[in-house]
Amino acid sequence: MTTPTPAIRFSTCDLCDSLKSDSSGDTRWLPGSLYRGYGGFPRFAGPVATVRCLDDNSLVKAAVESFGAGRVLVVDGGGSLRRSLVGGNLAVSAAKNGWAGLLIHGAVRDLEELRAAAVGLFALGHVPMPTERREQGLADVPVQIEGVWIRPGDWLYADEDGIVVTPKPVHPAV
Repeated sequence: MTTPTPAIRFSTCDLCDSLKSDSSGDTRWLPGSLYRGYGGFPRFAGPVATVRCLDDNSLVKAAVESFGAGRVLVVDGGGSLRRSLVGGNLAVSAAKNGWAGLLIHGAVRDLEELRAAAVGLFALGHVPMPTERREQGLADVPVQIEGVWIRPGDWLYADEDGIVVTPKPVHPAV
């Protein structure tokens, strides 16, 4: 499997500058202040795959153990900070299987291991409590995070300034 390159270059601020006159509603964004960077890469981008789950990371585990092909896994964990949805082992699997990044609308754990993983990872927060696996949740469905719809196949760009979602790839000037 391939590991995404850490040399990806873009700025969500520059993307927003270039897309600010888009009145179609196709360009969506989440503020960077909602999420904290936990992974080994401070920025990541790629086409979106989704999981919706609550305190059960069964489908997250299945996703990161499959070939990522440079995609970004968006996990709608309902904003729950009760149980972690990604820990060190899953971050290593995501990196090994070619995922560009993970956006977790929920909690993570194993911070030292997450920082060492060669993958981008943003999450709301962290908690040491592991997940319960009950084989519940939905994969490859549209998710709504903080009022922003994110659909499988959209493109997601994330850095410390925020998260930008577009319906197709945007090629910023570097």
